[in-house]
Amino acid sequence: MARLLDSIDSPADLSRLTAAELKQLAREIREELVAVVSANGGHLASNLGVVELTLALHRVFKSPRDKIIWDVGHQTYTHKLLTGRKSRFSTLRQNGGLSGFTCREESEHDPFGAGHASTSISAALGMAVARDLSGDDYHVVAVIGDGSISGGMAFEALNHVGHLGTRLIVVLNDNGMSIAPTVGSLANLFARVRFDERYRKAKAQGRALMNHLPFNRQLSWATRQFKSGMKNLVMETLLWEELGFTYLGPVDGHDVQQVERALARARDFRSKPVLVHVMTTKGKGYSPAEGDAVYFHGISAKSSGKKTEPTYSEVFGQTVLRLIRQDPRVVVITPAMPDSNCLNAIQTEFPKRIFDVGICEQHAVTFAAGLAAQGYRPVVAIYSTFLQRAFDQIIHDVAVQNLPVTFAIDRAGIVGDDGKTHQGTLDLSYLSLVPNLIVSAPKDENELQNLIFTAVNCGRPMAVRYPRGTGLGVKLDDEFQAIDIGRGEILQQGGDVAIFAIGATVTPALGAAQLLAANSISAAVVNARFAKPLDSKLILELASHIKNIVTVEENTLNGGFGSSVASLLKQSGNENRIKRLGLPDAYIEHGTQAILRARYAIDAQGIAREIRSLFFPAAIQSINNTKRDGPGH
Repeated sequence: MARLLDSIDSPADLSRLTAAELKQLAREIREELVAVVSANGGHLASNLGVVELTLALHRVFKSPRDKIIWDVGHQTYTHKLLTGRKSRFSTLRQNGGLSGFTCREESEHDPFGAGHASTSISAALGMAVARDLSGDDYHVVAVIGDGSISGGMAFEALNHVGHLGTRLIVVLNDNGMSIAPTVGSLANLFARVRFDERYRKAKAQGRALMNHLPFNRQLSWATRQFKSGMKNLVMETLLWEELGFTYLGPVDGHDVQQVERALARARDFRSKPVLVHVMTTKGKGYSPAEGDAVYFHGISAKSSGKKTEPTYSEVFGQTVLRLIRQDPRVVVITPAMPDSNCLNAIQTEFPKRIFDVGICEQHAVTFAAGLAAQGYRPVVAIYSTFLQRAFDQIIHDVAVQNLPVTFAIDRAGIVGDDGKTHQGTLDLSYLSLVPNLIVSAPKDENELQNLIFTAVNCGRPMAVRYPRGTGLGVKLDDEFQAIDIGRGEILQQGGDVAIFAIGATVTPALGAAQLLAANSISAAVVNARFAKPLDSKLILELASHIKNIVTVEENTLNGGFGSSVASLLKQSGNENRIKRLGLPDAYIEHGTQAILRARYAIDAQGIAREIRSLFFPAAIQSINNTKRDGPGH
């Protein structure tokens, strides 16, 4: 039997569908989401929750003329299926395939690219003001979740929208979740609305009463006043009204007709901005995801292998738990990611020593600074891509005051399938700019736990960046070992080339040294550990008797670890031949870690190949001769 989904090539095709067909289409979309995301990995629960909302948006508004801006963009898989990308949907998050987020280069139906939270209202206001300045007349809709709307940037935008009175629509997708359950007083307000049956009953009774009353102008005004007062009394929606919005809702987000009616009212209301409050269930229609929306928020692709080693994130969580047990000064802060940062055990054992601040990275850092100023040792657990959002706070509130805040930077380097908005490829560069801040990266999971221990106890601001994925399987020390700040280590001696690697590139550098040895090239390998301060003594000592120097990092080459090494050698008057290996001055698209590391020559084979071609071309010729003279020639 043919699927309805197969007949949908653009949003315009939705207008002909009946209510029954829309329900069928929603079922088919969910089946497609589960099938593709199970195979490719991706954000499942959030996409299952917005199927009907997406259908309604595209039936009421005329994309791409009307602009629909999705906050974060991780919940746009249905949107992609409906906007001409259905035939490529199986390539979702695959190298060269569809992005897992909105992307302007991918479709005219994606008017604004995203990947981080709390940006949609600001972007929507910019587009709406541009429309008005140009004398145009399209609609602008920002779709934002209850987790994202708690971010400071979203409230800055709401404040500005209310001040300008610009005509735009904010759709609040309220499912009680960000990645984890939403926290804070705003989340509590939403919860009261979500679960309060009194308003629904009063609304139904009021509608029945009004159907039997004569409607003259005065009575119509009175009933509007009554309804407004009822909403403020029962639902506490005064917040939105005071911000300058007309509030519509709450609306059942899984009833397409109900959502359509609310959106149509918002579309036709032209005197001020409108907020439409839509309540949805994260993971809707797929019982495993409904039962555990946190686990199914983002899932990995199917794997034939079985994970045997702990991930770096798990080792970090275990380390902080041990530190909290040992030291009453240690606390941990996470911006809405306790599960992803593997902090669940801390929540259970020390609920007063862990703080989930919501999607508020700037607040997280300055909150940590306040704790540190009063003698505590806060650990800020955060992804590399999200720490970028708090750059000023790192400088102004932590480093200027030299406060002992530890930044535990997860997903540093290449993260893979989430793509350019989530690759952690800039942190070594931007953090190394900051005075007073120590910047480090472990070669393995044991060094991770010891660097975290060192950071918490060094009395200074320190960042420890570590990669996504499982560790190397090394044995963890039973007792933490302090690591000397700014001290690297020689892992392998050699005389032809010195490879200075940091973090996740240390192991492939060792692998490259083995490959080079097969060509009679002797490579020294150094685990740098610290991007700042550099182990200048070690670097200069090796450079004094090894002519060829290579640096390797999983970070942009601009301003990164290699740049610091090259600058040190130049200032010291050394005349070594230097090659820096790392990532280009570009945003790295989605693809597996293995594919991308090979592409940018920071895996073992790539490092060895670059060293041979740059410094030892005779070795390349020898390899080519061996191939020509081997069997079959």
